[in-house]
Amino acid sequence: MSITQAGAAVSLETDDGGSAATGAIITRYRKGRTSHARRRARMAGLLFAAPGLLIYGVVVLWPLVQSLQYSFYEWDGITAAVWVGFDNYLSFFTDPVLRSTLGNVLVLIVFFAVLPIALGLLSAALITAGKRPGMAIYRWIFFLPQVLTSVVIALLFKRMYAPEGPINEALRAVGLDALTKNWLGDFTWALPAVGLIGTWVTFGFCMVLFIAGASSIAPELYEAARMDGAGPVREFFAVTLPGLRGQIAVALTLTITAALRAFDLIWITTRGGPGTSTLTPAVALYKAAFVNPDVGQAAAIGVVMAILCLVIAVVITRVSEKE
Repeated sequence: MSITQAGAAVSLETDDGGSAATGAIITRYRKGRTSHARRRARMAGLLFAAPGLLIYGVVVLWPLVQSLQYSFYEWDGITAAVWVGFDNYLSFFTDPVLRSTLGNVLVLIVFFAVLPIALGLLSAALITAGKRPGMAIYRWIFFLPQVLTSVVIALLFKRMYAPEGPINEALRAVGLDALTKNWLGDFTWALPAVGLIGTWVTFGFCMVLFIAGASSIAPELYEAARMDGAGPVREFFAVTLPGLRGQIAVALTLTITAALRAFDLIWITTRGGPGTSTLTPAVALYKAAFVNPDVGQAAAIGVVMAILCLVIAVVITRVSEKE
């Protein structure tokens, strides 16, 4: 019996009072029609998304697969590649120079993530606590790095850190000549000097993100905390900080991955020197790929860093979603 015939039969039977069998036929007919409509909608959605998925596959996924393939070879980009298995990955963790890049990244995470988030939370708490004169200018100044290119920022700080730059001139002006130094050429101070550039760049972003998050916290929560006798500090830890958990997770993810991928600021200011004191995995990758061609080693560094960024993002997201 066709659907039309079944529908007619059903219609007749329902007019006569209906039955359980009639109801079942009607239900199956409606379910079949609904599932067919869903399949058509799904196919239409896939057709609309197909061009974007194709471009994404060619631009992102295919190079990723190629990088993974290259990481198992020793290849200078010209001569025939030689299969070396996991040697490139092992050398990343056993070679003293490459291993030192991981230590440098840990230091940079303090400057790129920990300090900006702490300062951003403090600034957000002060700004949202009440209107104070000059706060708009304050926010504009610290958000300024977000609208400047990293090349401009790197050149600006390279000039400030120079032996005859404004920082050393200010120290000499107050009689602290003994503290003057070539900040970017000093084995001890080069990495903190570069890290402070990262702090200045990411602080404004964290501050604006936290201010936006704090403005969405219900005022009733603050009023309830004050009725319980909470002061500004307890109010911050009991209401503001829990209310910013999502924003803190976003800031942590973006700033930590920024530290792991730090390249342009370091390449323009120090090129990884002096020695290897500011060498990061991204700079080591660039040198392996283009300065001392070892495409397999560069691909292995890229794969490891991509996995690290992915793991960090997943861990932070899962932890922030827990109650």
